[in-house]
Amino acid sequence: MWDSWKNKIKGNPRLKETVINLLMHPTQARPRLWLRLFQWAYMKRGKHTVIYRSVRRDIVPFNQFTLGDCSVVEDFCCINNAVGDLHIGHHSRIGLHNTIIGPVRIGNHVNLAQGVVVSGLNHNFNNLSKRIDEQGVSTSLIVICDDVWIGANSVITAGVTIGRHSVVAAGSVVTKDVPENSVVAGSPARVIKQLA
Repeated sequence: MWDSWKNKIKGNPRLKETVINLLMHPTQARPRLWLRLFQWAYMKRGKHTVIYRSVRRDIVPFNQFTLGDCSVVEDFCCINNAVGDLHIGHHSRIGLHNTIIGPVRIGNHVNLAQGVVVSGLNHNFNNLSKRIDEQGVSTSLIVICDDVWIGANSVITAGVTIGRHSVVAAGSVVTKDVPENSVVAGSPARVIKQLA
């Protein structure tokens, strides 16, 4: 039933704009206060999860948010599913001051250090006759597979897949897929070591 409503809203631009304005504050670019009060009802959290109080939760009901068992979102993070689903697996840690903007799928036993940005969102800017803020956004799923470590202050860009058992060195900008069992570093990140 929810999918049919969602499709009906998406198919009608005026209705979509009205619904989004009811749910999202246009200036603050986040869910309205009344909606944030009900997040407990639509955020799917596993057992023994922790989301610290200082986390900015830009979580809306029209996209999915899941946090697996024994996973932690540390202080001063921003988690956002307004433009795409956001899934965080089991036993994963989102470090201090991270920004995670969907669509993103993070696996199990993944560790993100401090100051990491993972954003499946890009602003469109190709039409020179319009301002950038009038051109909308595009999204592309980011996948971070199981058993990955991402170093401090790294940036993971839209559409990237990071393979299982890989390491992203601190300060890297990942613009292309990372193979399994790899260490990548740099801006743009490149493979510097293959793990056996």
